[in-house]
Amino acid sequence: MAGHSAKAMNGPQGMSIDGGPLGSLNLSGGVDGYGYLVNNVPKGPLNGFNVGNALVQLQKTSGILQFTIEVGSNGGAIPVGTGKPPQTSINQFSTGPLFAGYVTIAPPDMPFTISAGQMSSLEGYEAGIDWYNASQFTTDIWAVENSQNTAVEFAYNHGPASATISFGDGYNTGVFNFLQALVTYTFNSSNVLSVYYGGNLGRTGLNAKTYGNVCGYGKASCNATVGTYGPYFANSQMFGAYYSYTTGNLNIVPEVQYVYAKEDHQLGLNQFSSNLGLALFGDYSFANTPYSIGGWVEYEDSIGPDAWFVGPKSEGVGLAVSPTWQYKDVFARANAGYFYLLHNSFGGVKYGYGSSGTARGQFVGTLEAGVLF
Repeated sequence: MAGHSAKAMNGPQGMSIDGGPLGSLNLSGGVDGYGYLVNNVPKGPLNGFNVGNALVQLQKTSGILQFTIEVGSNGGAIPVGTGKPPQTSINQFSTGPLFAGYVTIAPPDMPFTISAGQMSSLEGYEAGIDWYNASQFTTDIWAVENSQNTAVEFAYNHGPASATISFGDGYNTGVFNFLQALVTYTFNSSNVLSVYYGGNLGRTGLNAKTYGNVCGYGKASCNATVGTYGPYFANSQMFGAYYSYTTGNLNIVPEVQYVYAKEDHQLGLNQFSSNLGLALFGDYSFANTPYSIGGWVEYEDSIGPDAWFVGPKSEGVGLAVSPTWQYKDVFARANAGYFYLLHNSFGGVKYGYGSSGTARGQFVGTLEAGVLF
């Protein structure tokens, strides 16, 4: 996750503790909450308060045998254009409150490591925990990606290049047929290129469980099977890249991503469909002050009958702006986001926002605050 972090906010710094026979350990975490306002919803505008994340992480990052354990509730990252922000939950993953838990073997004086367990996806620039991003709001690119999954991961580092390959149960399905890869090349301290892939090597059936919801993992009413969540996600092929450029206190990251699912009548996928996402992320830290500002602009285009984002054949543009104040371990952030549908119909039927269900635009705003350690 730290590899995906933006620079407008400093994530948890952690503290060193004595682990006795385990050696030195690092303890970190945080909790954040936010008030929200969403317009153009059926009975809106909606407003309320949610807890975003409440997570504690314990790591051992030295020696041959290392580990990461992170427990708590996650749900603070919010895709713009998807309506009411969800409440944080420990039911989203098959491991319940265990957000991440894996062991790593790091042979001495060798350029590679091997890890196994519940860990984060290699896909995309945006992280799944909002305080690692320059905005609490996320793009369509993030919304279609695999999140936490159980996997075996091989990482190799040599000079300016690094590569990571992961094989596991993409979309947390329990079906081990999903391959991910991330290759990064650091030209210098200001220019870093990352290219990623995520794809199903076989077929994940409709009854396999996938990400749950606030009403509980494994319940069909929570869209907790591949069939209800969308078989095109778990049976997809994804390619993407992002480039980080830093000059002074400014960081700019363009990203492109393309994901597709082939026709497969056994899965109810009767046509080829795909989703293209383009985004430009930026953040700027004001020198010698606790203030920064982050945000992004995006474009998404879905082809075919599957609802990758707002709806089938959706096309839209969005933006987010997030001025931030952070003093040591305390932060406060105002987030404003807007998504506008350039195309919002399929088969002659319109969809969208508002009481009519056909409005093209939706605004969401949050006031967020948290404590990190």
